[in-house]
Amino acid sequence: MKHLPKALYVSHGGGPLPLLGDPAHREMVACLSDIAANMPKPDALVVVSAHWEEAVPTITAGASPSLIYDYYGFPPESYDIRYPCVGEPSLATDIHGMLADAGIEAALDAARGFDHGVFVPLKIMYPEADVPCVQLSLVNTLDPARHMAIGRALGALSRRNVLVIGSGFSFHNMRAFFASGDEEWSRLNHAFEDWLVDVCSNPEYPEADRAAKLVRWNEAPGARFCHPREEHLLPLHVCYGVAQAPASAVYRIDIMNRESSMYVW
Repeated sequence: MKHLPKALYVSHGGGPLPLLGDPAHREMVACLSDIAANMPKPDALVVVSAHWEEAVPTITAGASPSLIYDYYGFPPESYDIRYPCVGEPSLATDIHGMLADAGIEAALDAARGFDHGVFVPLKIMYPEADVPCVQLSLVNTLDPARHMAIGRALGALSRRNVLVIGSGFSFHNMRAFFASGDEEWSRLNHAFEDWLVDVCSNPEYPEADRAAKLVRWNEAPGARFCHPREEHLLPLHVCYGVAQAPASAVYRIDIMNRESSMYVW
């Protein structure tokens, strides 16, 4: 990638496991490392994590955000992970203004830290923690059209060498991760991934049609099996809103024995 992408949707894996050498996350770690190595380093990052929901889109505005270890039952070293990435209060203020200009009520939060949907993928992509970052919340109505509108409001960030990362998981049925193999479950997983890859990357779709398909994502084959609740998919809608174009690259990988995907715009 000669130019910095506008947006990147990543499947961030199960809790801290990608940082603990878990074999079921090897493809994910290799994929994120490869993506980061093959594009220019951004001046700043805006990460939309599946693990933060608010009544209005809310932006971290602190200069030195702490880490939020928002997972349970993992080894002690999981809670000693460090990622001393700095915040970017001026960028947070600018994003707040962009959203306001688009008629979207938003808020700033100077106290909140970065959850694992931020620090896990970033520690893989930028291990030196040398790219400033702000986190943007989802909206707790989980309305896909609203999240695409939030992305559209942020479209100008790419002209400032700022990368928007949607951090979720294209497959997020927790029960299915830990259950024994089931052919029907695998079929539903594959069917939804096929649909998602086609919708996000097929250049033949007019953008109005692509957007409409993403708004009605729950009508796709296997949709509600793969996403009983859609918070891990909606960061993708923000990324699409930023780009409003077909994805330029798609990565289909295995994470925790389920097919998952990542998208570059």
